[in-house]
Amino acid sequence: MKLILLVLLVSVTACNRGKFTEGRMFAGGKAVDAATLNLGHTTYLEYCVQCHGLAGDGKGVSAAGSYPPPRNLTQGLYKFPNVPYGELPHDVDFHRIIHKGLNGSAMLPWDISDERLDAVTQYIKTFAPQTWEGADKVLGTKIEPTPNPYGEDKRVEAIARGEKVYHIVAQCTTCHRAYASMDQINAWSKEINGTEMAGMDETIYQLKLQDSEYNYKVIPPDFTYHPLRSIHSTADIYQRMLYGVSGSGMPGWKDVVSDDDLWALTYYVEDLMKLKNDQQARQALMNRIETK
Repeated sequence: MKLILLVLLVSVTACNRGKFTEGRMFAGGKAVDAATLNLGHTTYLEYCVQCHGLAGDGKGVSAAGSYPPPRNLTQGLYKFPNVPYGELPHDVDFHRIIHKGLNGSAMLPWDISDERLDAVTQYIKTFAPQTWEGADKVLGTKIEPTPNPYGEDKRVEAIARGEKVYHIVAQCTTCHRAYASMDQINAWSKEINGTEMAGMDETIYQLKLQDSEYNYKVIPPDFTYHPLRSIHSTADIYQRMLYGVSGSGMPGWKDVVSDDDLWALTYYVEDLMKLKNDQQARQALMNRIETK
């Protein structure tokens, strides 16, 4: 009996001490104390472990059959930060994803206190010490968005321009599907490049599976059908175009297309997204594509 009591006393004492006895120094010179990390650990066990797993490797008990799979946090790689492709996210990027969730996935929006939100953000970093630990590690660059040259009063103009940017300038159909007839695409190519397309691409109306750094294939979304994971507003679309989707093959378009064209592309994608809730209009678009 004394032995059992002693074991219980040691266990309780260990639990009270928490997982961390020392703080950590993270990228950007972020010093985090042990108390914060221990609160983050507790929060993670309450809200995150079911999917992301005890080891943070994305192999929690609820992970089986999930698509997309829960993020493997040990990689130190994150899809949707508002920093250039492959650079380290800021804390606000973690906060945004945790608070708002990811559409169409098992990552729900979590309504937790600011204290717990910050604590679990810091704890998540401990799964990838090679990425995060050390004052020499640098956070990603924040790009100042350019003023929107269109706005609501020029939405129709923006969509018309964005349609051409999507199919010709940015060549989004390299990964995503086309939403215009070949006659239209050839006409836009002749207008912008001075020549028609070199030949019919048999995959132009298909989604093309892409390799990723997450150990699974990524399906580029059909904007008229699939939910966009991190998108909740027009500004979110613009920022995702600006920064890209890290680890997925979707690059950021800053300095690749003009700022005005990036805004036009934003409005066009948003217009396509509306068809998800209007199947009659979506079918009408598909019929126009097939008959021209």
